[in-house]
Amino acid sequence: MGMSSSFFPGLRVGRLQYRLPLLSGSPPSHLLPRHFLQSTLLLLPINSVGRSRAIRFTSLSTSPSAQGRSSVRAVATASASSEMVKAIRVHELGGPEVLKWEDVEIGEPKEGEIRVKNKAIGINFIDVYFRKGVYKAPTMPFTPGMEAVGEVVAVGPGLTGRKVGDIVAYAGGPMGSYAEEQILPASKVVPVPPSIGPVIAASVMLKGMTAQFLLRRCFKVENGHTILVQAAAGGVGSLLCQWANSLGATVIGTVSTKEKAAQAKDDGCHHVIIYKEEDFVSRVKEITSGNGVDVVYDSVGKDTFQGSLECLKIRGYMVNFGQSSGTPDPVPLSALAPKSLFLTRPSLMQYTITRDELLEAAGEVFASVASGVLKVRVNHTYPLSEAAKAHADLESRKTSGSVVLIP
Repeated sequence: MGMSSSFFPGLRVGRLQYRLPLLSGSPPSHLLPRHFLQSTLLLLPINSVGRSRAIRFTSLSTSPSAQGRSSVRAVATASASSEMVKAIRVHELGGPEVLKWEDVEIGEPKEGEIRVKNKAIGINFIDVYFRKGVYKAPTMPFTPGMEAVGEVVAVGPGLTGRKVGDIVAYAGGPMGSYAEEQILPASKVVPVPPSIGPVIAASVMLKGMTAQFLLRRCFKVENGHTILVQAAAGGVGSLLCQWANSLGATVIGTVSTKEKAAQAKDDGCHHVIIYKEEDFVSRVKEITSGNGVDVVYDSVGKDTFQGSLECLKIRGYMVNFGQSSGTPDPVPLSALAPKSLFLTRPSLMQYTITRDELLEAAGEVFASVASGVLKVRVNHTYPLSEAAKAHADLESRKTSGSVVLIP
């Protein structure tokens, strides 16, 4: 390329070998082939022992003509292409104390991926299930967390539709949001409207999309229905009450304290039952004149499951979407027969399989927040390093509304 002998070999592009100068800053664009202006990262040798320095460029989209060429990749050692960030790691299953604050290695995004610097991380009970081993994590050790909002800091080669500086959210998978930064499939994130801040978005993505599919798809709640929401002051419960009320349903909710009863009432619960003071089955039958409810949304599990079944009307729907008190006892199919009941154990992941389903669910959640249908209560925030304390408070029912970790 006509460069002097002071240039180093070591950066391979396609089938050609280029030589680049030893630079203290970003290389001037006139020294680089046009291909380089489309890449996300260059790795340049900076000393005689072969250590490399990463230089990032802000132009991240690939033009249609460039997409037809061979992708530009820097060849370097694994250690040279990665950095260290802080994250919560789980090395053994157990209580909140197994959540450890550690350094972890993060690389650069590959094709179809983005690297995100998290601004806010939602805590959900599914994180507890993985930590305890109720659900099996794909690897061990692992970084928990299924929901976060952050800023895109790098995109993989050839990716369009996302750029550095975008604020994006994701919920449901892949696991690993309890980290300062993470690599995500671009297909799993959604853009966050400018009117919604990162903390609010992180607190409502997973819980809001859960409420959306429970009310709109799993059992379609309509005007005139009567529903029972267990744990009505919880993160999902609060949203269920608000949304169902706006749809014209009569909402009955159970809570553990008078303080939570006041919140549930404010969220649109027409009838609030403090289950520590009265039997919720008897109270539901009294409220419904013995008819029962059309649907029960139960995230408590073992402690409420049997009673929830008893609260249903003929052909009612039992929707168990969590088990904060433990796994419910097995139910024989014959137990459903006397009232021809429907029983389902749904998961958000099966209701957002396609990109269109994901965008529809997230869009409806953000629209409901923007319109005021949903009031998001972020009652508790913790530093990411204190995730163990946040889990302990969540499990002991010291929290209400949404809980968010701040990196």
